[in-house]
Amino acid sequence: MNKNPIKVLYEDNHLIFVDKPAGILVQGDKTGDVSLLDLTKQYIKNTYNKPREVYLAMVHRLDRPTSGVILFCKTSKAAARISKDFQTKCIDKRYVALLEGKLLETESTLIHRLLKDAKKNKSFVSQQKAAKEAILHYRIIERYQRYTLIEVELKTGRHHQIRCQFSHIGHSIKGDLKYGAKRSNPNGSISLHAHSLTITHPTTKEQLTVKSPYEFMKLK
Repeated sequence: MNKNPIKVLYEDNHLIFVDKPAGILVQGDKTGDVSLLDLTKQYIKNTYNKPREVYLAMVHRLDRPTSGVILFCKTSKAAARISKDFQTKCIDKRYVALLEGKLLETESTLIHRLLKDAKKNKSFVSQQKAAKEAILHYRIIERYQRYTLIEVELKTGRHHQIRCQFSHIGHSIKGDLKYGAKRSNPNGSISLHAHSLTITHPTTKEQLTVKSPYEFMKLK
């Protein structure tokens, strides 16, 4: 059995960046399915022969059908500092998405107000007072006959933000049936990939960018 089923993109004494496969949970839920957090803890335990329970903090998450780079913190000090940076929007998050249809503008900014429906685990564009502002900027990477490959820079971190906003303007993410895609992807994923994460390192204070390749997203 493979003792290291995860792909580590970067690791030091404080941080570990992992390449999340589509379909796996970041953190365990009521399904009881194995999570990326569990697998990463096991990797650390096996790699460094840790006899006790491994400390590993989750500071952000990705949707289950989404793939890409995710960060865990190996110390409580790092977790506190990185969590604060996420809250104050000091972290740069870039995604790559394959959208249905052809986007006309080479790059643009989308601004909506989103309301989360917890029962349906879905977000909607809404003008209700409880709705929260959602902002993203995108640029086109490549155009295809029926799809458009884009890079997305998140300015806010709302629930299902990228999925909801592009669905609202008529360009659902490929494979995302929940948000109006025409058909599912064969492996049950959606064509949304967390491509890069740029942070200020919690101890060195230097800027650190970690990337997960997205070439597999390109259509042939």
